[in-house]
Amino acid sequence: MTETAPHTAETPATEAAAPEVAAAPAAYAPHVQVIKPEHTGARVSVLVQPEEKHLSMPRPKTSRQLLAALGLAEETALVAREGQLLTPDRHIWPGDNLLVRKVASSG
Repeated sequence: MTETAPHTAETPATEAAAPEVAAAPAAYAPHVQVIKPEHTGARVSVLVQPEEKHLSMPRPKTSRQLLAALGLAEETALVAREGQLLTPDRHIWPGDNLLVRKVASSG
């Protein structure tokens, strides 16, 4: 997905409740889980690793909100866009392709 419009518009924040997940509609690849399929606004694509889970979800405003929507604590995962790590306050734009990499420390 490519975004042609400038990244200036904001959409309402996602709800904190557990997301509704549905099978991918015909417009999506069969391996993509669609969260809140009734949402008609801006969406982002997310790859969650190491599970290799592909998601399509309503766009959160920040990487912090993305992790919250996925039920992950900020210290347990990294968020990247186009190979660049995002801090928790970095904005997410409509159509972004994001990577969420769960990290664990072992000692």
